[in-house]
Amino acid sequence: ITTMKISGIVCAFLLLEATSAFAPTKTYSNHHLTIMRSTSSANTCPKTGNPLPNLPIPDPLLSLTPGTWAYDTMSRRVNEDILQRTYEENEDAFNSPSFATALERFNKLRSELDDAANTKLRHVQFESTDGRSADVVAREEAEWKSIMQPYIDNGDTWLSAPWLVTEFYAYRRLIEALGYYDKSNSDTFMYDPFLVAKRAGLLSSVNSAENMLEKIVSLPNTKEGVALAAAFALWGNKMDLSIWPADSENASLDVFVNILNAADENLLHDDTDLLTERCEVLRERGDGKIDIIVDNAGFELVTDLALADHLIASGVAQVVTFQLKGHPTFVSDALEKDLLETVEHYSSLDPEKYPNAHAAGLRWQKYLDEGKWVCHEDNFWCQPNAMWEMPNPLRADLKERCDLAFVKGDANYRRLLGDRYWDYSAPFQDVVGCYFPCPVCSLRTLKAEVGCGMDEKQVERAKGLDDEWMVNGRFGVVQVGTGAE
Repeated sequence: ITTMKISGIVCAFLLLEATSAFAPTKTYSNHHLTIMRSTSSANTCPKTGNPLPNLPIPDPLLSLTPGTWAYDTMSRRVNEDILQRTYEENEDAFNSPSFATALERFNKLRSELDDAANTKLRHVQFESTDGRSADVVAREEAEWKSIMQPYIDNGDTWLSAPWLVTEFYAYRRLIEALGYYDKSNSDTFMYDPFLVAKRAGLLSSVNSAENMLEKIVSLPNTKEGVALAAAFALWGNKMDLSIWPADSENASLDVFVNILNAADENLLHDDTDLLTERCEVLRERGDGKIDIIVDNAGFELVTDLALADHLIASGVAQVVTFQLKGHPTFVSDALEKDLLETVEHYSSLDPEKYPNAHAAGLRWQKYLDEGKWVCHEDNFWCQPNAMWEMPNPLRADLKERCDLAFVKGDANYRRLLGDRYWDYSAPFQDVVGCYFPCPVCSLRTLKAEVGCGMDEKQVERAKGLDDEWMVNGRFGVVQVGTGAE
């Protein structure tokens, strides 16, 4: 059979509910993959010794140009929208006596961002009362010092340093300001400033998820089933809370159906065929180990769990590992506790009102209990390093263990590209697939002015349809790379 593209599968699934509508699968082996595995680049990363992209590495995005998304983010949006909303959602706690020092430091951070063009960067500061083990603290302190030193030496400001660096740095500075790791203050210790937003997203996810989860359990154990599960996971990224806050109106609408219906015109590159071929190889092997590098909590996380559910149930994966953030960041990004809370919430739903969501929650808890789902937090996912600078322990684990990694969301995608000005048509394999430690599939909706591997005609079409095509999450890509040798 010829694998249907995501848009065609979405339409077919909406029209035909019975699994008999899907043709039986054939068997596939590695030689069916049409992307040739790239030879390792002669160039290696000077910091890590990892392979680099095959193509010359372009300049990074900065935040100096008015009118760009980067400029608006660092000169206005982080402070006036995100941190202001964070204050409003935590106002009682922030104004309590135990948060007095945290609030003072929080306001100082906001003052820096209020004058982002002139405020020079400094190193992240670490508490002497940090509640983590000494080796973990020393590692993170060394990592952030290495990240920031070039820009501090250069006298860079919040706008003149690379956008990816300052945006991740802003959230790490928020963690510092709040005393998140300060074990001497039980009120601020491990206090998640984005919990209100994430829980709102969790509560508002259920109506859309109920319909989606009904479909997930009836997907066939074929290439088409994987393709539709991936489509759900891709377009779930449009629910990013930092751009689209959850509210009571959204909670009453099955908004996801409208997103799926627009899939046909909104994909700018589609490697679904390559993805499903790889999954068929793993299904035939019977011992697949797949990672999902998670982006947002809320509904997007539910679609990730649904993808993982299908991968286990269909035999593509024996184990799915969720790579999660080590501390709160980017408002809605998911930690292990957010995943566990999502599973608990869904398993406790009223089975009369939400039978599919409730049943899914019970299945997911069983996967966790049986070790078929594994959670792994790492501070690397909270840092701005390009993914070709992945530290050796993490890279070695992915290279040796992981058969396929799904990379979710825009911030993770920006790191795949080093947040640099690649030609939009530069092949994903030569930018990412050639250096990544294992086979990789990026599921991304566009929310930043960076990209690669997109079809030129599709890019021109997107430009004609929407002036904000690069930043508003309307358009997406499914891109597959082989991984380095």
